[in-house]
Amino acid sequence: MAGASTIQLRSFAPPPRCATAESPVVKAVLIGITLTFFGLFLFLPLAVVFQEAFSKGAAAFFHAFQDTYTQRAIWLTLLVAAIAVPLNTVFGLAAAWSLTRFRFRGRSFLVTLIDLPLWVSPVIGGLIYVLVFGAKGWFGSWLLDHDIHIIFAVPGIVLATIFVTFPFVARGLIPLMEAQGIKEEEAALTLGANGWQIFRRVTLPKIKWGLLYGAILCNARAMGEFGAVSVVSGHINGKTMTMPLHIESLYNEYQFAAAFAVASLLALLAILTLILKTYAECRAENQLREASL
Repeated sequence: MAGASTIQLRSFAPPPRCATAESPVVKAVLIGITLTFFGLFLFLPLAVVFQEAFSKGAAAFFHAFQDTYTQRAIWLTLLVAAIAVPLNTVFGLAAAWSLTRFRFRGRSFLVTLIDLPLWVSPVIGGLIYVLVFGAKGWFGSWLLDHDIHIIFAVPGIVLATIFVTFPFVARGLIPLMEAQGIKEEEAALTLGANGWQIFRRVTLPKIKWGLLYGAILCNARAMGEFGAVSVVSGHINGKTMTMPLHIESLYNEYQFAAAFAVASLLALLAILTLILKTYAECRAENQLREASL
């Protein structure tokens, strides 16, 4: 009887539910909240930027980029990104390699240091360089004596940008390289390959999409950084004004059409970066999935 009652109870037990099997109402509400959030905080601001950029016509829009200060701000932004991104790519690759291939004392502390710029305000990052290289900083008097300018000059902007962007490449590579392991590298080593051959022919093809993903994120942050750069730049028109700083300057001077025109260019660069980032992210996830199989 006990066995029969157990079978009977099991026959009336509800089938197991899938974790994603929600009612249509719940799905519609969640999707609606998501789309509303994106519409209000992403698509609407982007639409306003482009609307204001063309508020005085296409002629005024293109005329804004004929300004010498605007051209220099664009050039400086690209220059800083061209310096910071390759340096952070090399650093991120070296950091990911050391953290995933070796076990050593202080490894967890190194991981914490890599994450530090993500948790510290960029303004504090810029202030650190002012305290170190400024006129009253640790090396300020020596730099002045040798006529070396770091703060309120391009080198300071590059240093501040490197500080706020250096976690991205390492953070994009560490989980990928940990999942892939070192079996293929060890096999290449037993076949007589040297370190450079192992890196170029074995490691790099496996991590190229993760490396590109991190570099794209690094580039996006480098071009759009405001806080740290604002502290070390000195806001010198034509010399230390990047695009975000130049946009603020134009807006404060009531040149709204020009400010939004430059902002639209920065937004276009961000959209292009997003497209490249999405593609690289998909390829990196495929590599990670293949490595975990």
